[in-house]
Amino acid sequence: MGSLSSIMEQLDERYIARNIGVPHDQARASYRLATNTISDIDRFRKIIGDYYNYHFSSCVAHGGSLSPAEAQGKAKEIIENDYRGRDSDFVGAFNDAHDGTNGGLRVILDRIAEQMKTEAIERHIGKVFDDEVKPNSWEDKVDIIRQLIGRFGQDISPHIDTSHPERYASNYSELIRAFIDFIKKTSSRFRRM
Repeated sequence: MGSLSSIMEQLDERYIARNIGVPHDQARASYRLATNTISDIDRFRKIIGDYYNYHFSSCVAHGGSLSPAEAQGKAKEIIENDYRGRDSDFVGAFNDAHDGTNGGLRVILDRIAEQMKTEAIERHIGKVFDDEVKPNSWEDKVDIIRQLIGRFGQDISPHIDTSHPERYASNYSELIRAFIDFIKKTSSRFRRM
């Protein structure tokens, strides 16, 4: 059976920053560009693929690498998703890198790094839950909710039925994540005071 304390320790923002965020940030900081602009789209694809592979090798595969085509494809996918949220596309990203607008090539590599870091954090969170609570064990899920209620019952009792933890067991990871997010927001408010 899993431990709520262990889950909370491994999902603490300082733990995640130290063990995941910092290595990803260091990988981004150590990749140098000769220029912040690029002259043609083929070179753009090559650079984003090289960067993706560099970051992947540093932080994900720890020495392993992808083929150039796969690295370029993954980098392009990240850029397309990011620029789609800005009502643009891959060509818009190339234009920014070509002209140096919106931060140029440097900012595009920053966005790839941030997405890779976000994915690593999500994988870490998933692994923590899988390690601490067997995904196929109803008893583990009920137990972890019981631990949550036991530890924070006075703070959450107005919102949930604390006498029936099994009612919430199917959504245990979402509940714990929501509660951890609440704790993070509360603690950040206190740090600002």
